[in-house]
Amino acid sequence: MSPESTAALHELSQRFFFEASHTLRRSVEAEGSRRVHGHTYEAEVTVRGAPDASGMVIDLAYLRSMIAQVRHQLDHHLLDEVAGLGIPTLENLCSFIRENLEPQVPGLCAVTIERRASGDRCTLRW
Repeated sequence: MSPESTAALHELSQRFFFEASHTLRRSVEAEGSRRVHGHTYEAEVTVRGAPDASGMVIDLAYLRSMIAQVRHQLDHHLLDEVAGLGIPTLENLCSFIRENLEPQVPGLCAVTIERRASGDRCTLRW
C-alpha cells in the first residue's frame, strides 16, 4: 500500500525555548507571584498533515523562521507588557503563539508550553 493511498496524517513538532519574566495576581502563593519573577519556558508547536510532493508536511526551516518571529516577541521580555498576550498565564501563552503562527503555518494543530523547573505544562489542541 502506497503512502498516498492511506488516510494517515503526520504530526511534525518543533520545540523552542525562551526566558521571560512576569507577575501574576492570585490568592494562592500570592506574595511571590506578585513580584516580578522569571522562568525558562519550553514551547512546542505541532503541525498535522500529509506530506506534499517534496515529502514534507512543512519545511522545518520555514517553520523555524516563523517560530523565531514569535520567540522574538517573548524572549527576555516582561510578559506583562507583551501586546496581545493578556495575563501572562500558560494558557494565554499557548493562545498567543497559536494566534501569531496560525495565519502563516498551515496545519498548525497544537501548542504546548512547559516550565520544567516547576513541573507545569499546558497544551492547546484544535
